[in-house]
Amino acid sequence: MTLRFLHSSDLHLGRTFANIPEPPDGNIRGRLMEARHAAIARLADAARAEGAAHILLAGDTFDTATPSPTLIRQSLAAMGEAAEITWWLLPGNHDNLRDAEPLWETLRRDAPGNLRALTEAAPVPLAPGATLLPCPVAWRATGSDPTASLPAMESPEGDLRIALAHGGITDFTESGGAIAPDRERSARLDYLALGDWHGRMAVSARTQYPGTPEQDRFKHNRRGVCLSVALDGPGATPQLREIETGAFLWEEAALTLHPRQDAGAALEALLPARGRRDILLRVVADGWAGLSDQLALRRAVARLGPEFAHFELRSDALGTQYDAADLDEIDHAGALRLAANALQDEAEDPARAEAERRVAGDALVRLYAYMREGEP
Repeated sequence: MTLRFLHSSDLHLGRTFANIPEPPDGNIRGRLMEARHAAIARLADAARAEGAAHILLAGDTFDTATPSPTLIRQSLAAMGEAAEITWWLLPGNHDNLRDAEPLWETLRRDAPGNLRALTEAAPVPLAPGATLLPCPVAWRATGSDPTASLPAMESPEGDLRIALAHGGITDFTESGGAIAPDRERSARLDYLALGDWHGRMAVSARTQYPGTPEQDRFKHNRRGVCLSVALDGPGATPQLREIETGAFLWEEAALTLHPRQDAGAALEALLPARGRRDILLRVVADGWAGLSDQLALRRAVARLGPEFAHFELRSDALGTQYDAADLDEIDHAGALRLAANALQDEAEDPARAEAERRVAGDALVRLYAYMREGEP
């Protein structure tokens, strides 16, 4: 018979999103935190729709080793509501066994009957004809491959071998802590369910990262997903289906400008037409723009930005083209024109550090905007 289960990871329940500025009249951090909790119900709905009786969470279910008692109880209650589904929780680096020992003790003691805390690197029956091989993370930082014990783990003859682990296939620090890229072969695995990477990534047909079900960074430019996995039998190629679970879209978009271009219109043309309240958008501007162009861009941001869950403009790579006509709009002569000329000289002085030149350029843009304040 075909075994069906959901593969997810990195829920990071309790993440506070302190890096996202909170607008005076908004509550984006609260909305993002609530969306992470709501991902539990969305995963359960996806499992029901797929006919899957199990959800495998490959680490970092909680964002910290010491989540609040309220967060723990509410998370367990949400999983317990899907009583027909078994949740398999693996310790990751954020909620590792050592630092989060009280957390895992609480889960073992208070978890509903449909939750399994995988705190030992030992085979456990997943379903008839299928064995789960968990690789819990013992320490937040380690120099060893978390899947190193898999080849020695035994399973009944003819069982599907499904491993659950948390870590990177590539070790960018050269610490030796990377998961062996051939682990599926050396451990005779039918499927290796991984967590840690927050974006969707297929390492091979049998080794997969689903990414987080609710995105949390400007990197992947898509909503979070989970994987529906179907295994027809030992040796069969896994059948995979991506299921969108994310409520929020985190997106980064490039905006290249040219002098005397309608910068406001260019920005507006770049923006998604629908669903802005649930989109966190970072616009990275580059190219060249005059003072009037930059003012138009700032006005467009002020007008359109509040329509989004979060909006930020990064203009570090946007150069300023200085035009005498723009400087004339500040002042034809006198103190303000002298100040504008001085700021332009500093901004264009190759002898100055890049940071100093940018400060001078930004100051000139602000001066221009101040003098145009009140104009439509």
